[in-house]
Amino acid sequence: MTDSTLHTRLRDAILSLELAPGQALSERGLEPAFGGSRTPIRAALMRLESEGLVRRDGRGWSVSPIDLDELAALAEYREILETAIVRLAAERASDSDLIALADLVSAHETESSPDDSVGTGTSFHRELAVLSANEFLVTALQGTLTRLYRTRWLEVRSPGSRDRARREHQNIVGALRAHDSLGAELAIVAHLRGTRERLLQSLASTRQQLRARGINLEGE
Repeated sequence: MTDSTLHTRLRDAILSLELAPGQALSERGLEPAFGGSRTPIRAALMRLESEGLVRRDGRGWSVSPIDLDELAALAEYREILETAIVRLAAERASDSDLIALADLVSAHETESSPDDSVGTGTSFHRELAVLSANEFLVTALQGTLTRLYRTRWLEVRSPGSRDRARREHQNIVGALRAHDSLGAELAIVAHLRGTRERLLQSLASTRQQLRARGINLEGE
């Protein structure tokens, strides 16, 4: 099994909750379950750590917990961050920049899975940050999106959620292309709050799955 395949299998197990939030992991213990030797398993775990899906726990590893208090704080931080990004993008982006951003949103039409949606969503928000022409905002946003990866994946599990997110992206771009700075700020706030609402709905079913296994989310 290649390192990439092993990473994908472990990642899928975490995102599907087969490996539960907070669950202890060991390189040796993962060998029989995932069919890899310790070296590629360690490499996969290190890659998952960079994605915020696992963390070091003493000499071993554990699946990163879903901390509800942390999610609330990140939601507040992200709203402040992206409102500033949109305000600066409205001032600094050229018409051609905004046409390219609109084309990126159009590419969302081909999304068929949560992975597709998270990927195109990440690209959209990152390119929007680039249009702010502030490298610190770009770096801050990238770190936030990485930290939120698993919950963003949970949020777009359903086709309906993916469609709503796509329409919200279209509203943001539409306001920017109309040179409506206030409208763009209101659109990004509506999108981020809609994202949080969809996440909470998804987490409601996630809680049921986890509680059936004797696991609670942090912050409950």
